Formats: sequence, structure tokens, C-alpha cells
Amino acid sequence: MGEYLTNPADAQAAMKKVMEKAHHAVFFGGAGVSTASGIPDFRSPNGLYNQRGYKYPPEEMLSHSFYMTHREEFFDFYRHVMCVPSAKPNQCHRKLAELEQEGKLDCVITQNIDGLHQAAGSRHVIELHGSTHRNICQKCGAVYSEEWILDTEGVPKCPKCGGDVKPDVVLYEESLKEENLIGAVKAIQKADVLIIGGTSLVVYPAAGLVDYFQGDTLVVCNLEAGPRDSAADLICACDIAKTFDF
Repeated sequence: MGEYLTNPADAQAAMKKVMEKAHHAVFFGGAGVSTASGIPDFRSPNGLYNQRGYKYPPEEMLSHSFYMTHREEFFDFYRHVMCVPSAKPNQCHRKLAELEQEGKLDCVITQNIDGLHQAAGSRHVIELHGSTHRNICQKCGAVYSEEWILDTEGVPKCPKCGGDVKPDVVLYEESLKEENLIGAVKAIQKADVLIIGGTSLVVYPAAGLVDYFQGDTLVVCNLEAGPRDSAADLICACDIAKTFDF
């Protein structure tokens, strides 16, 4: 294990130093990146999987099986929990976009579906699990926005052909898109710096992508301990938005 920091000011300074030397950095992020934007993560005490008030557990409602058999309940949960139109990019999102513009960061690989990296200005974003901002008719292929979905009720139907409109998000039991996996592997293999941020690395196959990193510096920015800590050159165990405030 490398340097372990818990003070945000120290983490800022260390992260700044790492990025000053970087030429092809890649950021691999998860739900913890968006918590400062008001979007709950999954497994923390206040996270999505610990919320109450639904008849079924969230992990079941986010499965392909549940989508196929309980459409009404699925879309109720999707509209009220997974879509967060009021969320705005936080300092981490903004700094990553800035680093990309400076030529330091090659791309962001995200497990999030909130679109906040693009909203902050990042251009090269690989969305492993899709986005709530794309909702696709399963019959004609028409694409609808998050706002459109939120204005519908029940199971949304395509106004062009009457087909079912399904969110372009990867549910449990569904496979990741091959082009996204290939793109992520290529980016990580090329990276000289890999930053793992806001993810506990327990969801596969996404978590396994970090195995392809062959670069010089591995950084972990996460409040909780994770499986890659022992191999990291730098661990920033503090608020990720504060860590990227440099």
C-alpha cells in the first residue's frame, strides 16, 4: 500500500502532483462520485440499497427479470429514484472535465447513469451502465430524453409506433455493451495514471476492467477500503469532491 491520506487538503496536494506528471490519465468512477451532487450511492448506510418504502428490494427492482414481469413497479421506481433531474455536477465532475481540456485526462469511465460528467463538460465518457438520458423504443429505435420519461405515466409507449420505451441502462442480468468494454480496456491499457474514484469495485464485469492497467501510478479515491488499496500508490480516503478541488 502506498501513501494513505485522510485530510482533504493533503489529498488535494497529492492529487495535483500526480496529475501534473500525467500524460494519459484515466478516471474510473462509481456512485461515490455523484453523492456530493445529491444522488445516493448504493451500499452506504444512507445508500439506495438501504432505503425503505418499496415492496421489493432495490437490487431486485433493477433486474432484467423484474423489468420483464413488473413493468409498472419498475417505472415507478425508475422515475422516482433513478432519475434525478435536479442534480448538478460537483467539483469532481468539473475538475475532470478541466483536466481533459488540458490534455491530462484521456477519458472518464463511469458506472453511473446520471450524465453529470457530460453536463460538466467531459467529452470522452464511457458509460458502462448506460444513462437515464437515453430511453429507447424497443420497436422502432426512437430515443427519448429523461424529461420525456418523467412526463409519462405507467409503462411509457413510443408516440411514433406504440412500442415499449426502455431506459438505456444496464440492468442486473444484462450484459454490458461490447463496444464500451473494448473502449474501456483500450483506454486503461494506454493510461499512465489510473484513478479509481467513488467505487467499491464489487460490481462485475466493470470492476475487473482495472486489471488491464499497466501504467505507473494507481490512485484510489474512496471513503471505504477496497480490494485495490494494497496495490495503490496513493489512497485518498476522504470526500472525493474536496480531493479534486485544486
